[in-house]
Amino acid sequence: MKAPLLSRPRDGLVTHEMSHPDAMIDMHGIVKTFKNSAGEFTVLKGIDLTIYKGEFVSIVGKSGSGKSTLLNMITGIDHPTAGRMIIGGTDIYTGVTESQRSRWRGRNLGIVFQFFQLLPMLTLAENVMLSMDYAELYDFDERPRRAMQMLEMVGLEKFANKLPVSVSTGQQQLAAIARALACDPPLLVADEPTGNLDSKSANVIIDLFEELSRSGKTILMVTHDPSLTSRTTRNIIISDGELIDETVSRALPWLRHRHMLEITKDAKRQMFQPNEIILECEKDVDSLYLIADGSVDVIAGLDSQSRVLAHLKANDFFGEIELLNGGKSNACVRAGAEPVEILTYPRAEFLRILNESPVTADALRKIADNRLEDWKRRNVESEVS
Repeated sequence: MKAPLLSRPRDGLVTHEMSHPDAMIDMHGIVKTFKNSAGEFTVLKGIDLTIYKGEFVSIVGKSGSGKSTLLNMITGIDHPTAGRMIIGGTDIYTGVTESQRSRWRGRNLGIVFQFFQLLPMLTLAENVMLSMDYAELYDFDERPRRAMQMLEMVGLEKFANKLPVSVSTGQQQLAAIARALACDPPLLVADEPTGNLDSKSANVIIDLFEELSRSGKTILMVTHDPSLTSRTTRNIIISDGELIDETVSRALPWLRHRHMLEITKDAKRQMFQPNEIILECEKDVDSLYLIADGSVDVIAGLDSQSRVLAHLKANDFFGEIELLNGGKSNACVRAGAEPVEILTYPRAEFLRILNESPVTADALRKIADNRLEDWKRRNVESEVS
């Protein structure tokens, strides 16, 4: 029988305490530089990222953004030039040989490729057993039964003795997922797993990933398909080798990646204590405010007759009405019952970005108009009552 996950041998790898007890992946200052005859080119520029157990995470970015290189760092296929990669408490690079890392990968990581990578001369069941053979997990006589269980999980038990060429592309990908899960790894990494599939087959794959995530597996998926990112619990965007702040990407999804990266680099972080005034009434507004953590109340007045016009939470924003329309603040904004972390981005720079991104400008204009109408309605209702 296979040993329980927590008691698996570490193969000489050094264990480390994670930054958070529920973390699966901890990246600290990951840099990757390639050298060739033309000189040096830095693909990853100091990546800091924590991914938690049970998350279903999508990583997106344009060609050349560094997402595939980042994936290679996580899977141990390539080495970072600098930084530390800790997965499940194991530093997979510091003082680790290639054979140790390969053995660790076989026992702790499942990889799903875009082109399936099934061996054509082996049946689906034999392809699934191959990963158990490689990792030396499960008794020899138990492996066929385990392979059948994995194929049943993905709905391919009737095709266990078929060669890959005898089944559809969608079924080949399901078989590849069964193979990746055969050794019960806590982390599953998928590189464009639906890239060669029709929409129906792609939905089957994502449904399965969602189910695996709910059962406790951590799923990391690289994709170009924006329709899939809406189904993940978290979406990470990489641009020019740097991660875009998730508050920026969630609050302003209409922006181009280069604009998101500009805001990520230049926005200032501020902390406000509970009930502290963030934006005063009738004051000039010189920034866009993005809520990174906590919540705020938008208030009409601060006297005994003050009224709460809106309650805004993390990944929301305020100040856009004044930036678009000019003039002083229409209302006051106060921190909620817990400390609030705010990103502020200068007015002039944000207006420049809006000029370069008409789609974002139109979206913000609609939000601003709707908010103004809603606040006017609330004021009228309050006066009547």
